[in-house]
Amino acid sequence: MAGPGLASRFQHRFLAARQLRSFPWPELEQNLRTSPDSSLLVDILHKHESTAAEPLDELYDTLADILNEEETTHCYKNYLLPTGDCVTLSESVAIISGGTTGLITWDAALHLTEWAIETSAVFSNRTVLELGSGIGFTGIAICKTCNPKTYIFSDYHPCVLKQLTENIRLNGFALEPETTQQPPTESLGQEAKATNYQKPKLIVTELDWGSVTEKQLSDLQPDVIIAADVVYDPEIILALIGMLQKLSSSRADRKPPEVYIAFTIRNPDTYHLFHAELDKVGIRWHVIPAHSNSIFLYDMQPNVTILQLFI
Repeated sequence: MAGPGLASRFQHRFLAARQLRSFPWPELEQNLRTSPDSSLLVDILHKHESTAAEPLDELYDTLADILNEEETTHCYKNYLLPTGDCVTLSESVAIISGGTTGLITWDAALHLTEWAIETSAVFSNRTVLELGSGIGFTGIAICKTCNPKTYIFSDYHPCVLKQLTENIRLNGFALEPETTQQPPTESLGQEAKATNYQKPKLIVTELDWGSVTEKQLSDLQPDVIIAADVVYDPEIILALIGMLQKLSSSRADRKPPEVYIAFTIRNPDTYHLFHAELDKVGIRWHVIPAHSNSIFLYDMQPNVTILQLFI
């Protein structure tokens, strides 16, 4: 018999479009050698066909195109959630594409999402603002598992906003009637509102940290603010902290939002700079304890930290 979870490990890697060398081939070979009549392959195929996500003709067509092309710029990836649902994303195959790194899903986003699913009460029936949403993985996963009241996706790069909007649609969210008359590429500079067929309400908005006003931030009225992998450059750190200060100033008499920032520590100096700049402006912080659940696939376990900030 196959070892427990072998079929599921194949399923997760296949749906996430992982490289073939990451599949557990030695374990499969050993299983087939010891049990030639094993039903493992049938089980693997069955798991693929029984995925909770609705089959999408455009997804299969695109996958077929990818198989027939020597080079492609995008692929579809599926990330299975504990609920049995999945997040389907069109992602760039290159780390940098269109002059931005925002067209792929980074490990810090996976890590933040695992923590969010484990602590879903933080998001339940609340308004969540995500900074630097990228192509939408964390937000879509939270909307499918944590029951927020409103989820505000935000980013700045036009290519990222376009891909983000497409991925929201791909995951079963429909535009509200008042915005369906504009094609998505024309609505990116404004707030493009989308909603699940039940809830939550989803909003996509362009947000430039350097020029956003206190009035714009006040209008968003978030209860929770999250971000993943937005702390990797000194200039970006200063812009982020400047915007958090504006958020603090714009809340009037409202309770300050809870702020959670997840990032991979690639350069310790950058990490310490972020701490120093937070201390300089009086924003307190503490490290969130590591979560226990591991849901998504990593090439190697990343050095990811989640900070809670008090603005």
